[in-house]
Amino acid sequence: MRIVLMGMPGVGKGTQAARLRDALKVLHVSTGDILREAIQTGSALGKRVRESLDSGALVPDDLMAELITERLSRSDASGGFILDGFPRTAEQVSILDRVLETLSVKLDRVILLSASEDEIVSRLSGRRICPGCGEVYHVDNRPPGSAGVCNKCGSALVQRPDDTKAVILGRLEVYKNKTLPLAEIYSERGLLQEIDASGDQATVFEGLRTVLGLS
Repeated sequence: MRIVLMGMPGVGKGTQAARLRDALKVLHVSTGDILREAIQTGSALGKRVRESLDSGALVPDDLMAELITERLSRSDASGGFILDGFPRTAEQVSILDRVLETLSVKLDRVILLSASEDEIVSRLSGRRICPGCGEVYHVDNRPPGSAGVCNKCGSALVQRPDDTKAVILGRLEVYKNKTLPLAEIYSERGLLQEIDASGDQATVFEGLRTVLGLS
């Protein structure tokens, strides 16, 4: 099965994609992971990616096209995949169409996870990351045992530059202007399913299972 998972930043795409990956036994392709991997290389490409992410802007389409084409062309994507975070613009829809045509495969479903803007701001602005082991916390919903310190490795927790309120609001504006219109494109193709993602993780996942015929 080949699925695109859409939704606002912080709506839970990564969490639900991981659950679907295990249920469907397919590859989870997170563009966030791809972008962070590029940044870690320290290349010129990685530096351009960092600038975009830190400002809350979308990574340019030409960069995303190069990254996503390479990833979906690997052998581990041949049995199906869940695309988490791509496409995000109308141009990227065309890019994905071309990639899939080259691979002689088609999308089975596009799922839009939805939640209120206030909830998204609360989720993201309260998120804290451990730079040592990558563990994720939330100041209200999942605080560490000791304030500001990772339970696992003892490193000081940090707030990602794109999780500050000002950047979050900018990211949501970009999403509304650039990404949300893609729902109409996929709806016209008969591929779109919208799911309320404001509930707990288990409830949202049951909704996903239902629309994919897994329940």
